[in-house]
Amino acid sequence: MTATDVKFGEYGGQYVPEALMPAIEELTDAYERYVLENEDGFMDEFRERLRDFGGRPTPLQYAEHLSERYDSEVYLKREDLLHGGAHKLNNALGQVLLAKYMGKERIVAETGAGQHGTATAMAAAHLGLPCEIYMGKRDINRQRPNVFRMKLNGSEVNPVTTGRGTLKEAISETMRDWATNVEDTHYVIGSVVGPAPFPAMVRDFQAVISEEAREQAIEQTGGVPDTVVACAGGGSNTMGTFANFVDDDGSDGGTRTDLVAVEAGGSSLSVDEEAGVAPNSASLSTGDEGVLHGARTKLLQDRDGQILESHSVSSGLDYAGVGPELAYLVDEGRVRAANVDDDAALAAFHRLSRLEGVIPALETAHAFAWADENRDELGEITVINVSGRGDKDLESVVQETEERDVEGAVDMGEVFH
Repeated sequence: MTATDVKFGEYGGQYVPEALMPAIEELTDAYERYVLENEDGFMDEFRERLRDFGGRPTPLQYAEHLSERYDSEVYLKREDLLHGGAHKLNNALGQVLLAKYMGKERIVAETGAGQHGTATAMAAAHLGLPCEIYMGKRDINRQRPNVFRMKLNGSEVNPVTTGRGTLKEAISETMRDWATNVEDTHYVIGSVVGPAPFPAMVRDFQAVISEEAREQAIEQTGGVPDTVVACAGGGSNTMGTFANFVDDDGSDGGTRTDLVAVEAGGSSLSVDEEAGVAPNSASLSTGDEGVLHGARTKLLQDRDGQILESHSVSSGLDYAGVGPELAYLVDEGRVRAANVDDDAALAAFHRLSRLEGVIPALETAHAFAWADENRDELGEITVINVSGRGDKDLESVVQETEERDVEGAVDMGEVFH
C-alpha cells in the first residue's frame, strides 16, 4: 500500500457527509504537501519538536527478567517515557503542527483513556492553539487524573453522555463539531481510524516508533526481531509499532518478523445481540465488515449491521472498530490478530510492574498478557511496545483488583484496610 491510498484493499474510504468533503480534500492536500513532501520543512520541524518537546528517541530496553521467564530476548520499546506518558504525543504533535501550517485557529479531539486528549492538550498549549476535547462520561469517571491534566493544559473537556459514554460516542460528537466548524477547526483524530487521509497520516506520525525500534534492535542484537507485539484498540500504537517491520516478511530470504496485534477479549468473546452488547473489544478477531466513523473496516455489530457496545477493562481499547489498514493486514496474513481477557490483562499489569519495575497502561498490559500466555510462540528476539504508563489506571486497577481474584496481584487489603 502507498502512503496516499484512500483504501486498503476493501477497507478504508471516505464515508462522510458532503459537507465534510471540502475539509477532507484540504487535509489530504496538506498531508501530501507537508508530511509526504516535507514542504516548508514541516517534517524537519516536527522531528525537532518531537526531540526537544517530546523527548525522542525513546529507549529499547532489554528486559532481563521477562527474558528469563520467556526464554526469549525480550526488549521493551519505552513509549511510556515519551512526554505525556504514552505514544499519543507523536500523532497529536504532528496534527496540531499541521493545523498551524494549514492556518487553522482551533483544535478539537476525542479521547477514550485520556492519553490522546492529554497529548492533544499538551500539543495545543505548546503551539498556542485553543483546544476542546470530547470524552465519554463513563471514561471521565474512569480517568479523572487525565481530565485534570487536560484542563491544566488549558483545554476544555466536554462530557459525552449518549450511548455508554465511551470512545465511540466521543468520536461521533467530535465529528459533529468538526462538520459545523470546518473553516477554522482541525479535528485531531486519535487513532488510525476515520476517513482517508487520517489512517495513513496517523500511521505516518506514529511510525517513528518502529523506525527507532528497528534501528535500535539491529544495533543491539545484530538483526531485526523475530516477534513484535503491540496492543490494539483503534490501532495507532499498533500501526506505529508495525509500520517499519511490515516489509520484513522473509520474502528476500531474511528474517520474517511476526507481528501480533493483541485486542481486548473483555469478559467473553460471545455477543449478546438482544442487549446490543459485545463484552469485548476484539474487532479483528470477531468483527465483520461495516462502516463506522467514515471508513469501512471490521466492526462489532449485530446481524442487522447495528454497532454493538464494546467492553474492556482498559478505556483506550474500548472501541467497536479498528483501523482499516490493520484490518487489511490481518486479512492478508501479515499481522496476527490475538486477544486476551480482562483478568489476564490485570495479572500482566501486576506482573510487569513487579518483574521489571515498569508500570504499564492497562492497554499495554494486554500485549504482555498475550506474550505470557504464548511464550512458546515467541522467537529468539521479541520486541513489545510499552504504549503508555499506568499512572492513569492506578485507581481503576485498585478497584478491579479488589473485586477480582487476579493472579499475582498486590494484596490491597494489607495496604488500605
